[in-house]
Amino acid sequence: MDVLKVQASAKTYPVYVEENLRHHVSRFLPSEYTAILIITDEHVSNCYLEDVKQGLSDHRVYTHIIPAGEKAKSIDIFYEIHTKAITCGLDRQSLIIALGGGVVGDAAGFAAATFMRGVGFIQMPTTILAHDSSVGGKVAINHEQGKNLIGSFYPPDAVIYDIQTLHTLSKQEVRSGYAELVKEALLADANFFQELMSQRLSSLTNRQLAEHLTKGIRIKSTIVEQDERESSVRKFLNLGHTLGHALEAMLGYGKWTHGELVGIGLLFAMRVSEKEYATVLPFEKLYTWLKDNGYPLKLPVLDPHDILAKMKLDKKAFNAAVQMVLLKDAGQPEMAEVSDAELLDFLESFLEELAQDYH
Repeated sequence: MDVLKVQASAKTYPVYVEENLRHHVSRFLPSEYTAILIITDEHVSNCYLEDVKQGLSDHRVYTHIIPAGEKAKSIDIFYEIHTKAITCGLDRQSLIIALGGGVVGDAAGFAAATFMRGVGFIQMPTTILAHDSSVGGKVAINHEQGKNLIGSFYPPDAVIYDIQTLHTLSKQEVRSGYAELVKEALLADANFFQELMSQRLSSLTNRQLAEHLTKGIRIKSTIVEQDERESSVRKFLNLGHTLGHALEAMLGYGKWTHGELVGIGLLFAMRVSEKEYATVLPFEKLYTWLKDNGYPLKLPVLDPHDILAKMKLDKKAFNAAVQMVLLKDAGQPEMAEVSDAELLDFLESFLEELAQDYH
């Protein structure tokens, strides 16, 4: 089994990556807990909730099912989870398990961080995308004005990643998760990027999937250990997200997947980087890979001024100026402040390029 250790300021926590872990959750609990509340969504519950409950048969276990999709990252669902925890009699020695994708992890994690000022929390990701969000301790809910604007840093006690749960993912969800792996490769490992660019997502094996996820988690954890609270290098993990988050807010959470819009955001970051640093990046290679693997690259007609307004709501914005993660080369990220005038020019030319189909 692949076991990684992530060093946070408050604790060191393990990340377990293997098949069938959901059947043996008790083996991986790092502490004794008075009660356990499993938070999952309406899709995942049908597939894996009973397996996890059976793997915790020697504990007092409660469950709560929330809606699937970004709509669950709301203040109403957050309050609902708190109400469930109170009703079940959870105390400060209790545990909340997030069984699901990144949305479940974010919502349950923020509830765990704030219930009685913080209770035990374990991530059990069931999507490829959640390999990124489950490591690093960021938990949050959305505001109608922007994504993840209400949240905290709250590292889990452990991450238990049963990769067998990934077999029920749709092709769209596989694409979404692999966009984050591509992001991590671009940030830190040019060879890993080349490896991914040669991978057809339709022919992934379990071994390849485990190797890719382990590499991605290792890159993420290395960055997080250097900068847990995003004051410096952790900001690099937002590569592709400045535009991606803006598009999510404009197009409606859940209509496109997070990773699909991050893929477009990565292309945009490359184009801006090329112009800012007079460099040549593998834009065409990434575009071709995204297209060949079924990523949607045709956006509806959008006003660049509206996109810019959303980008300025991003948490990384400073004094109303947009801060973007750019690349001098693969493996060489930089933070840069990009002026409104430049961004409008870049957005106009980029949107036109996408509309015409780059090839």
